[in-house]
Amino acid sequence: MTADKPLRADARRNRDVLIAKAREIFDAGDFFDLRFDDFARLAGVGTGTLYRHFPTREALAEAVYHGEVAAMCDRARRLEATLPAAEALATFLRVMVDHIHAHEGLARTLATLMADHMGVLAEGSRELEQAVADLVAAAARDGAVRDDVDAGAVMMALHGIGAAHDRPNWRAEADDLITLVLDGLRRPR
Repeated sequence: MTADKPLRADARRNRDVLIAKAREIFDAGDFFDLRFDDFARLAGVGTGTLYRHFPTREALAEAVYHGEVAAMCDRARRLEATLPAAEALATFLRVMVDHIHAHEGLARTLATLMADHMGVLAEGSRELEQAVADLVAAAARDGAVRDDVDAGAVMMALHGIGAAHDRPNWRAEADDLITLVLDGLRRPR
């Protein structure tokens, strides 16, 4: 499959089915218990179809990761287009926490599978950081948040939240930390 050649409709459907099933199994944390060929059966496609689209587990993980990043960046753009800037930023940060909470198994599976693909992870991180930077910049232009805070600091807070997901009261603490981040971003009166 080349990047220049679009997929036929049936091939696109098969690829989408494989990615959706992988995401589901990654989320459940069961991917490492499966032989890769068994994964094809669970997805309802032949092994040839699986290997044609994704010759390795890592290639499948990369596709899932790109999909997750694209969905989150799209969500940020939609929020920016439909809500006041400060509300869009706050909503997106809370959406990120919701995503981390709902997809803990997915994050662990991707981190394990993609440990040797730091460039892909860094690229996705840059895309998410740009989405946050756009939201922060819009809120700063509106005068709702300080204009001296870099989106990288916000991303560090989100990374810290994700890294602490094993804490017993993680969800409440994560929400509290987002509130602190948002309070820290507010422009002083």
